[in-house]
Amino acid sequence: MFGRLRTRLLLFLAVLGPGFITAVVDNDAGGIFTYSEAGARFGYNPLWTMIPVTLILVITQVMCSRMGAVTGKGLSDLIREEFGLRTTFLVMAALLVVNMTNVTANFAGIAGSVELFGVSRYISVPVGAAVVWLLVVKGTYRSVEKIFLVSSLFYVAYVISAILVEPDWEQAIESSVIPVVYFDGPYLAILVGLVGTSVAPWMQFYLQAAIVEKGIDVKQFAESRAEVIVGCVAMAFIKFFIIVCAAGAIWSVQPREIHDAAEAALALQPLGDYAYYLFAGGLFNASLLAASILPLSTAYSVCEGLGFESGVNHRFEDARIFYWLYTLLIVVGAGLVLWPNFPLVRMILLSQVLNGILLPVIMILILRLVNRRDLMGEWVNSTFYNVVAYSTVVVMIGLSVAVAGLTLWSANPL
Repeated sequence: MFGRLRTRLLLFLAVLGPGFITAVVDNDAGGIFTYSEAGARFGYNPLWTMIPVTLILVITQVMCSRMGAVTGKGLSDLIREEFGLRTTFLVMAALLVVNMTNVTANFAGIAGSVELFGVSRYISVPVGAAVVWLLVVKGTYRSVEKIFLVSSLFYVAYVISAILVEPDWEQAIESSVIPVVYFDGPYLAILVGLVGTSVAPWMQFYLQAAIVEKGIDVKQFAESRAEVIVGCVAMAFIKFFIIVCAAGAIWSVQPREIHDAAEAALALQPLGDYAYYLFAGGLFNASLLAASILPLSTAYSVCEGLGFESGVNHRFEDARIFYWLYTLLIVVGAGLVLWPNFPLVRMILLSQVLNGILLPVIMILILRLVNRRDLMGEWVNSTFYNVVAYSTVVVMIGLSVAVAGLTLWSANPL
């Protein structure tokens, strides 16, 4: 028995990386801002989204990891082969626009978190951009993955911050199981943002590409699936504590909008330096990590979809388009943050809503692929997976239409 457990543990550690990193890094600067905004404006009420969103994330991530293990191809590759170049181009163009807003949001997170310590964004953003560029361009998949895994451990800062705030734990737990929905623009927009940032389209492309690049196949899929689920639960765990932290520090005192994630950290200052520094440090770590992975995910997706060489195991001269696209995303994302009077706050919230709007399109493509028996063989979706995934598509389309309608009606749902 112990020998079998030891073997399972070793196999789990061997495949550890893609699923855990993808899910945990989803708590990036845009996500942290969205969670903080949800807690600051609506208190503990949005916590009811935790369980269904985690289930949706697990289902979606497992489908993509299974496709990668069975086919040995990335999601963009499969979309091009099965749906043609025109569909692929349109999807990649939409993904590029959405991911560009996400990359900018993460450089804004770097700027905001470091400014709390008295360092100008005109120093922190260029230095951060150089660090993430060198990390990927000069590293290998194995070395980059190890750095990402170590960085993921620092998300525990949010758990400690929430405990130091001393929130109303009874209300937090009650709100986690009792749904509360307000039919107004801001609340519905936050719901779309919470789903969009938790089950972001970029995650599916990055996870499947990473599964393929790491060489995980169907023989290792059981361990890979376990790793994906652990990552999804860890993501939800962190998200819970960020919302609780903002609700306890801001909403319980005076419900209000916040202008960036750094403002949420400032709200913790009266409660003690430790909570303040931990939240700010966690924001910096999350932003820097995501500022590496989001451009990387985008470069993977676009190059795979259009048939160019991609992957950090390639040298620069062997995958020039991949590395130049990665570089361009970093330069533009960092440059927008340094642009005076650029509306970063609106763009960060918009990026999360755009994630939620694009998600149903990506989910439909994934479902059509994963249910093709000629492609997946015996590894096609079960009825349970299909019911959850298609229900997600219907709900997200409904929420997106509701937000769009309320936007036209009120002119300002966010």
